[in-house]
Amino acid sequence: MENMFRLMGSEDFSDRKRCIWINGPVIVGAGPSGLATAACLREEGVPFVVLERADCIASLWQKRTYDRIKLHLPKKVCQLPKMPFPEDYPEYPTKRQFIEYLESYANKFEITPQFNECVQSARYDETSGLWRIKTTSSSSSGSEMEYICRWLVVATGENAEKVIPEIDGLTTEFEGEVIHSCEYKSGEKYRGKSVLVVGCGNSGMEVSLDLANHNANASMVVRSSVHVLPREILGKSSFEISVMLMKWFPLWLVDKILLILAWLILGNLTKYGLKRPKMGPMELKIVSGKTPVLDIGAMEKIKSGKVEIVPGIKRFSRSQVELVDGQRLDLDAVVLATGYRSNVPSWLQENDLFSKNGFPKSPFPNAWKGKSGLYAAGFTRKGLAGASADAVNIAKDIGNVWREETKRQKMRTRVGHRRCISVA
Repeated sequence: MENMFRLMGSEDFSDRKRCIWINGPVIVGAGPSGLATAACLREEGVPFVVLERADCIASLWQKRTYDRIKLHLPKKVCQLPKMPFPEDYPEYPTKRQFIEYLESYANKFEITPQFNECVQSARYDETSGLWRIKTTSSSSSGSEMEYICRWLVVATGENAEKVIPEIDGLTTEFEGEVIHSCEYKSGEKYRGKSVLVVGCGNSGMEVSLDLANHNANASMVVRSSVHVLPREILGKSSFEISVMLMKWFPLWLVDKILLILAWLILGNLTKYGLKRPKMGPMELKIVSGKTPVLDIGAMEKIKSGKVEIVPGIKRFSRSQVELVDGQRLDLDAVVLATGYRSNVPSWLQENDLFSKNGFPKSPFPNAWKGKSGLYAAGFTRKGLAGASADAVNIAKDIGNVWREETKRQKMRTRVGHRRCISVA
């Protein structure tokens, strides 16, 4: 409490009615990373508060994903700490199943986030040795609050904000519908329409597949090289196979084996406009964080001509797009599958743990801990497994300090009681 008294004496500590002292860490974000960290802290016996800007947990999954999405990796590598998926769930759970799993997870560990709390800033107060987190309510009240705590866990994730590219004429001339993939739900409304998907990652491929399944005229922009792997090889997930191979072989050989297997199953994709990077899929993932595309049916549509691969965009006009090779396509709509970015730099006032791109400066597995009680959960570029590893490490680290200080506090209390008795 000494730190709290110092803070109360500082110049800018005013309007105490709107300040809340948190006896434990504040976790920013109630997605899978934040929930996993909260659950592990609960198991360590450490109290916490979770702040979430949306009105629900896992808002990315609940509000910003398309209907047909499933986990791309097997459920056993996507489960959060302390609680496996139900046995009757399929190998690749659906969107609804994953959300139900997360809701059950929050209930089991009694995680009740403070919803509609949007963090405006968080900074470390050197005088008090405490973190000061200012929020505004996104509800109708719009009230402001300041949370004071010793530990801050950043769990807002890699996909906090959508990325909208600047393309000549897209917003100024094109008269058709333009949405980001986070707003796309189903291809039903695009039946019979011409739709351009900008981006060829997992989202771009899956949106293109869904559009083709709903008989839309789908085209997909592929500007650069991309690795496409089958989701499964001989009944085993490509991910599991790559992890197993990396235990025995060097990285370059693992990549070589994966590419040979991909060629045997998918064939030569170059003739369809999909060129592979010079760097292997696993090496590229480790070096840049760029995940290979796991094919769940899009390649069949591309080979059959139901999804057309087109080169980069030059500009948009009222109802057309002009491509860099001179082609012009008539369009009704554009789906921007152009990814997401971290929003940490917009609110966290710190330059030690996080870099300007919103990701930790240190690579995995050393990216979870900074200085002055600052932690990062879910920024490993290793999916849910990486987020779970972060959560376990963070909780153990805070838990060790918590138990030691609680033990010392109890000892001081006992000593105080003995002194009172002797004086009496």
